[in-house]
Amino acid sequence: MSELVNLRATFVPNDGEQFRVRLALDIAIEEVVKEPGCLRYEVTEDTPERIVLTEQWESEEALAVHGKGSAVQDLNESLSALLAEPVKLERLA
Repeated sequence: MSELVNLRATFVPNDGEQFRVRLALDIAIEEVVKEPGCLRYEVTEDTPERIVLTEQWESEEALAVHGKGSAVQDLNESLSALLAEPVKLERLA
């Protein structure tokens, strides 16, 4: 049996861009939650300083497919000019 994969992605919006970052994330969430192997993909913290997205995948394979999918590509494109720093992605136990 595959081990679950838990991730936390932290987004730091440019000043005044929190709403647009959250909107881009909400659009992506609608698509990602339909992907095979996605068990959780939701915003768990939303402040002007940072937005945290928590993810859970049923396997490394499901995560790999997600990483190559159009929802991630579209999200990265949408966020390219809205973030103060690169997205911080952490694996959780």
